[in-house]
Amino acid sequence: MEGYIVEWLNLLLRWFHVIVAIAWIGESFHFVAVDNSLTPPADEDSRRQGVGGEYWCVHGGGFYQFRKFKIAPKALPGALHWSFIPSYSTALSGLTLIAVLYYWGADSYLIDRNVLDIPGWAGVLIGIGFLAGGWLVYDFLCRSPLGRDDRLLGIAVAAYCAVAAFALCHVFSGRGAFLHFGGMLALIMSANVFFVIIPGQKKMVAQQLAGRTPDPAPGLRGKQRSVHNTYFTLPVLFAMLSNHYAFLYGAEWNWLVLLAIAVAGALIRHFFVMRHRGQRQWWAIAVGLALLAGVFAALQPPPPKQIAGVSSAELFARAERVVNARCVQCHAARPSAQFGFPAPPKGIALDTPALLRANAQGVYQQAVVAKAMPLGNLTAITDEERHQLAQWFEAGAPMN
Repeated sequence: MEGYIVEWLNLLLRWFHVIVAIAWIGESFHFVAVDNSLTPPADEDSRRQGVGGEYWCVHGGGFYQFRKFKIAPKALPGALHWSFIPSYSTALSGLTLIAVLYYWGADSYLIDRNVLDIPGWAGVLIGIGFLAGGWLVYDFLCRSPLGRDDRLLGIAVAAYCAVAAFALCHVFSGRGAFLHFGGMLALIMSANVFFVIIPGQKKMVAQQLAGRTPDPAPGLRGKQRSVHNTYFTLPVLFAMLSNHYAFLYGAEWNWLVLLAIAVAGALIRHFFVMRHRGQRQWWAIAVGLALLAGVFAALQPPPPKQIAGVSSAELFARAERVVNARCVQCHAARPSAQFGFPAPPKGIALDTPALLRANAQGVYQQAVVAKAMPLGNLTAITDEERHQLAQWFEAGAPMN
C-alpha cells in the first residue's frame, strides 16, 4: 500500500510542479526577451514620461506595446502585476517532491553504498545542507566585491557549481546527485526572487508612493540576479529530467557529464539571450553542441563482442536467470505484492523472453551502468550477476 501511495504522490506533485514551472519559466523567458528587445521610444511624450525603451509585437491577432521606465513612472497604476507566485510554487512543490521521492526512500533512491556508505538519515541531512548551502555560498559571492564585475562573478559561480557537482556525485547515487544539483540551482533561482528581486521592487514602489525618487540600486541588483536565473534555467531542466537516463547519471565520470551538459545548456541559453539583442553569437551554439557531441562520444556503449567458449543461447539463459531472480518481482505484468507496486514501474515488464530482449538497453543501463536497479538492491543482486547481464548485452543481447 505504501508503494501505491508514493506513486500517487509522485504523480500529483510532479504534475503540479511541472505546471507551475512552465508558468515561471515561460514568464521569465518572456520578460528576458522583452528586456533585451527594447528600443528607444519613438515619441517625445514617452521620453518625457521617463520611458527608457519600448517593444512592439503582434500575437494572437492583436498588437502589443511594452514599455520600460528608466526608474519608475511618475504615478503608479492601481493594478500592478508581481511575478512571484509561480516561482514560490515551483520551489515549494519541488522541495516536497524531493522529500517524497528521495528523502522518504533515501536508502533506495538517494544513497548508493558503492559511492559512499552512509545511513539514509545522514544522506537526508547532507542533501538539505547542499540545497540551503548552495544559496548561502552563491549569495555571499554576489554580495562580495566580485559582485561588481559580472564576468568575475560568473566565473566564481561556475567554479562553485563545479565543486558542488563533484561533491554531490561522490556522496549520493548518480540519480540523487543530479537531482540535488538541479535542486540547488532551482532553489537559488527562487531565493533570488524571494530575498532580492521582490524586496527590491517593493522598496522602489514604497519610495515612489512616498513621493521620493526611487533608488535604482535595488533594481540593478534584481536585474543581475534575474540574468543569473535565466542562465540557470536550462541546466535545471536537464537535471530534473536526468533521472530518466541512467546512462548519464550512471557514467563513471558522471560529475563531468553533469557539468558538460549544464554548460552546454547555459551556452545555448546565452545564444538566445543575445539574439534578442540583435546579435548572433553562433560560437555559443557551436560550443554547446560540441560539448553534447563529446558526451555522446564518451558514453557510447562498446561494440558487441563474443565471449570465448560461451554460446549466445547460454549468455541469454544466464541473463534470463538473473532477471527472473532479481527483477521480475517488480517488472512483471503482475508485480509481487511484496514491493507494493500495482503495476510494473514505468510500464516495463521483463517476465517473458521477448520483453527482456525488447528492454535490453534499459536493463543494461539501470542494472549494470547505473546500478540503480533493483531499487535499493532489495533483491540482493550480486556483482557477478550484473557482469552476466553486461556480457549478454555487450554480445548484442542475443536470444539464441
